[in-house]
Amino acid sequence: MNLNPTMIGREEENLTFLKLNQKGNLYHMVVAAPNPPLITLGVTGCIGAYKAILILRGLQEAGCTVEVVMTAHAREFIQPLTFQALSGRPVVTDHWDRPQDTDIKHISLAQSSHLLLVAPATANIIAKFAHGIADDFLSTLYISATCPVLVCPAMNVEMWHHPATQSNLRLLRERKVTVQDPAAGYLACGMVGEGRLAEPETIVETALQLLARKEPHPVADLAGVRVLVTAGPTVEYLDPVRFLSNRSSGKMGYALASAARARGAQVTLVSGPVRLTPPPQVNLISVTTTREMYEAVVGVASEHDLIIKAAAVCDYRPIHPATHKIKKEVANPGLRLELTPTEDILAELGRRKRPDQTLVGFAAETEHGEDHAKDKLRRKGTDLLVLNDVSRNDAGFEVDTNAVTIFRQDRETGRVIPLAAKDIIANLILDEIVDYRKNIN
Repeated sequence: MNLNPTMIGREEENLTFLKLNQKGNLYHMVVAAPNPPLITLGVTGCIGAYKAILILRGLQEAGCTVEVVMTAHAREFIQPLTFQALSGRPVVTDHWDRPQDTDIKHISLAQSSHLLLVAPATANIIAKFAHGIADDFLSTLYISATCPVLVCPAMNVEMWHHPATQSNLRLLRERKVTVQDPAAGYLACGMVGEGRLAEPETIVETALQLLARKEPHPVADLAGVRVLVTAGPTVEYLDPVRFLSNRSSGKMGYALASAARARGAQVTLVSGPVRLTPPPQVNLISVTTTREMYEAVVGVASEHDLIIKAAAVCDYRPIHPATHKIKKEVANPGLRLELTPTEDILAELGRRKRPDQTLVGFAAETEHGEDHAKDKLRRKGTDLLVLNDVSRNDAGFEVDTNAVTIFRQDRETGRVIPLAAKDIIANLILDEIVDYRKNIN
C-alpha cells in the first residue's frame, strides 16, 4: 500500500514526515533537505548482529545516513563488507585502520553524529560504557559523544538478569542513555527467556523518536512534583498453588516511573509481581493482591500531586479460596468458582481526589475502545485516561512497544500516539499530563 508522506514539521532544515511501515503501523520518516541526520550504528559480537542489517535498512528508508562501527568480535559474526555495501560508507573497525585520515576519527564522528545507536549491545560493551573503559573504537566513541545514545542489549537470559549487568544498565539510564530492553523468547543458546535483541522495527522507531525530540532528554518539567505510579498485575489466589491474574508485565508503568523521575519528580512506585528492575531513585512498594495494592495506594495517595494508575488489577477474586491445593481428582469432572469483585482502586481515587491533584487512569480494551475509554474517564473521575488496545500483538501486554490514545477532560477528542517503544510512549504521556496541568492551573 503506497501512501504519500504527510509533512508534520521542519527543524534545522530536516523535514519530518509520517509513513506507514509494512505492518501498517505509523512511524516517522526523516527526509533531509539538504543534510540528512547521521546515525552511527555500533555493532558488537553477538549472534543478533545479523539483525543490524535490518536496522541499517530501516534507518535508510527513513531518510537517515548511517555510518557503521564494528567491534573486533562483531566481525566474527558478520563481515564489514556487508555493511559497507549497504551503507555506501566505509565501516570503522579499529582506531588504526585509516592511516590516510588526518582527523581524529572517534572525535570527528562523535561531533557529527545526531545519534549513537548500539545494536546489538553485549554485556561486555554495556560494562565498558558504564565504567568509562575506552579500549576500542566504539567504547572511545561513546565516551566522546554528546549526542543521544540508544543501547539495545542482546544476551543470554542469565547474563541479562545478572546483578552486574542490571547495575551497569542503571548507571547508563542515570546518565540519560536510552535502553531498549530485549525481547523474550527462544534464544540462540537454546534457553527461553529475556535476552533477544528487540525487533529491528522497534529499534528504528525508538531511534527516530529520539531524533524527533528537540532536546535529547526530557526537561525537568516535573521538578518537585510528587508522583505516584502503579504498575504490573495483581494476583488473586484460588489455592496455595493456583491464582487468577493477567498478562501485564509492568513495563509501561515502570517506564512512566522512570521517565517521571528523569523529569525531576519525586516518585513512588506501587508494583504488583513483575520481573523488572526498579528504576533508580524511586520509592518502591511491592504488593501482590488487589487488596494490598488498594491499601498501599489509598494509604499514600493524599501525599501526591499526580497519580498515574497504570497497573492492571484483577477485577475478581474467589469468594472461598482453598487453604490447601485443590486436587484434580476431587474437582473432577469440573471445578466451579465463585468470584466477587475486587476493590475499584481508580474509582476510590476519583472520589478522594483533591482539586489540586491530577488523576490518570488506564483502560486495556479489545473492542469499542474509544467508547469504553470515554465512559471510564467520566465514571471514574479521572483527569486523563490512556487507552491501550491489548488485542494487538505489538502493543500493550508483555511487549516493549505500545500504541495509545490519550483522552482528557478538557478535550472532546483523544490524542493518538502511534506505535513506539514504551519509554518513548511514557514521555509522550507525561508531555500530555504536563500540558493538562498547565491548562487547568
